[in-house]
Amino acid sequence: MTNIVRIAIFGSGNGTNAQRITEYFANKPEVEVATFVTNKKDAYISQRAKNLGVPCVYFSCNDFYETDSVLDYLKECGIDYVILAGFLWLVPQNLLTAFSRRIINIHPALLPKYGGKGMYGERVHEAVIAAGEKESGITIHFVDEHYDQGTTIFQATCQVAPTDTPDTLAQKIHKLEYEHFPVVIEKVVLGRM
Repeated sequence: MTNIVRIAIFGSGNGTNAQRITEYFANKPEVEVATFVTNKKDAYISQRAKNLGVPCVYFSCNDFYETDSVLDYLKECGIDYVILAGFLWLVPQNLLTAFSRRIINIHPALLPKYGGKGMYGERVHEAVIAAGEKESGITIHFVDEHYDQGTTIFQATCQVAPTDTPDTLAQKIHKLEYEHFPVVIEKVVLGRM
């Protein structure tokens, strides 16, 4: 019997990717979504956690950057990997050190373009369209001390049509996220990538 890989999902918003990942691993005994962590008290991700039967814990800015409480909680839960799914803060150094090359993020564009502080959600899609790009996509990458600069693990692309709006492009990107993010996470955490 192999050890179960336990993951924590960090999110700041709606939690659709967190839900998709949790559902993906529900029937896979090798990987368990052990907890959600959020930095926003009223984020819908906590409701999704409740619906899925996954614990969800809120931590404040002070908890993240001035104390070890987040790290202590992850250790207490026996977490092996941290997955960022719409988590909008820079990951603090104590977590980067403890989970070196074990924190994975998804970005809704083809990095290195359209990344960095403040580049998330609709802002990214607006920038891609404004620049006249012919394609966009997702980048799954390891997290380091800079926004969206960690080593790329995987990219998938979609066409940007001349008629696309930020909303229609977001729908294409979400489709790629739901299709690829859980599969790539599985390959990385089980050492198959």
